[in-house]
Amino acid sequence: MTASQLTGGINRRSFLSFLAVGAAVAGVPSLLTACTAGSGGPAAAPGAVTAANLPAYVPVEYAKPDFPSVNGSTPGYVTMPERLVAAFDTPPGSGGTYTAMTPLWTTIPSTEGNAYFDAVNEAIGTTVKFQISDGNTYGDKLAAVLASAKDLPDWVCVPSWNVPPRFPQAVEALFQDLTPFLAGDKVKKYKNLANIPTDAWRICTFDDKLYGLPFPGEVVGNAIFYRADIFAELGIEAAPTTADDLLDLAKEVTDPSKKRWGANDLWLAANMMFGVTPADRWKQGDAGKLIHRIETEEYRAALEWQTKLYASGAVHPDAVADRPEAGKPNFEAGNSLIAADGLGAWPEALDRMKGVNPDFDMRPFPVFAAGGGDPVLWKGSPANIFSFLKKNDDTAKIEELLAVADFLASPFGTAEFNLINFGVEGTHYELDENGLPAPTDRAASEVAGTYVFLVDPPVVNAKVQYPDYVEAFCTWQADAAQYLAEDLFYGMQISEPAQFAALKAPFEALEKDIARGRKTMADLDEAVATWKSSGGDELRAFYQEILDNK
Repeated sequence: MTASQLTGGINRRSFLSFLAVGAAVAGVPSLLTACTAGSGGPAAAPGAVTAANLPAYVPVEYAKPDFPSVNGSTPGYVTMPERLVAAFDTPPGSGGTYTAMTPLWTTIPSTEGNAYFDAVNEAIGTTVKFQISDGNTYGDKLAAVLASAKDLPDWVCVPSWNVPPRFPQAVEALFQDLTPFLAGDKVKKYKNLANIPTDAWRICTFDDKLYGLPFPGEVVGNAIFYRADIFAELGIEAAPTTADDLLDLAKEVTDPSKKRWGANDLWLAANMMFGVTPADRWKQGDAGKLIHRIETEEYRAALEWQTKLYASGAVHPDAVADRPEAGKPNFEAGNSLIAADGLGAWPEALDRMKGVNPDFDMRPFPVFAAGGGDPVLWKGSPANIFSFLKKNDDTAKIEELLAVADFLASPFGTAEFNLINFGVEGTHYELDENGLPAPTDRAASEVAGTYVFLVDPPVVNAKVQYPDYVEAFCTWQADAAQYLAEDLFYGMQISEPAQFAALKAPFEALEKDIARGRKTMADLDEAVATWKSSGGDELRAFYQEILDNK
């Protein structure tokens, strides 16, 4: 397929119902929801990253956004370019054939005789033969492949939540060091890879060498949502500026006789409002001593607030019973009016509700600190999925795969992006009577989110069928991004010694028990003391050494 074939027939109408970057990746399990995996991506030997070993950041813009990025926030599009740009005049590959191992959380398609895979392989000038595995058991498959190192695929996707033990050693033994190919200005050979922000590359480094190719995420991942439509019906202003305001608001709208409760579980919201250090992370006290998240005053205050919320009776009974799977249905049905969730839950809810309740309107509260004023929002991991190239002495093969990666990283506004995410127009989708692309039956059996697991461009919001949502999302996130902060070990790959693995296990259950009144803050004090004596203080010393050498 030539560049002209890629561009031909693809115009503004072809995009009117497409989501943000990666939107066609139905196989990604809520990458933009609150359930982000890990606290910083795959683990590795501790140590800071030398800036010179990271790729230079050279932004490229193929389509001007209606809402530009602010402080790293996600840009948004409510209108599409009249015609897509061809990022490549000719296929970048050299005709090689390579294997790639990726997960998928939907039906795994056959790759033989598949028009989607054939079209992409023709466009990249390289044949990528996928070994696709069930995402639910991908961790087991990945661990077995890496442990044996037998028949290792040429390109391997590694979700951060599937990182096996001793992964740092596997990286150095099995995968290609990309530092000589991509560090500094060398990445400029690959314009779309150079368009990936530096933070996403930072956590692709192991022992101060660049090994991974990232699937970039968003700088702000979570929000506290409310049902704006129902609050308007009730004539109640939804504008909390403190944690107490939010609690009072949840109590005010609770009416069990009408099967309406103020909130779902709001532990995520409590962490946001009180600026609790990210999971498994540390802060420095006044004397410079490292303080673990569970030892901080913010954590304690957040848990005390959560306990007050549950005691107020404003929490939906399903949340009290610890049934998180009921949270979204209850919120969408109007049985609970406030929910903390990942930003990805917002467009997902709009998709589900558009044919059920046209008036459905969920909105995020502007961010605020528990006591009022400016909040502290901790940056999440800028990438939770990575891929690695098998070690190879043939430089030409590594360069071919990087050229393919450059194609796959083509951002929104390019014909290449369209092909990778949605397939071939006329084969995998048709324009409906409104000019919107409607997937064909063939798309369901052929188009799968596979290439995106190898490398992906920066996120954009292009849910153009919901222009009000795009504006609200981008405006909210641009405001929230000004309050972002990096924790002490942000972007560092740290492999904790195995003896500390079980230290955090008791706290998730304890948090739930305290919130629901089954245990008290005295039990937290006891658990923290046990944590310290069982290895927490040793873990503190471990991190202190890393910090001293940072």
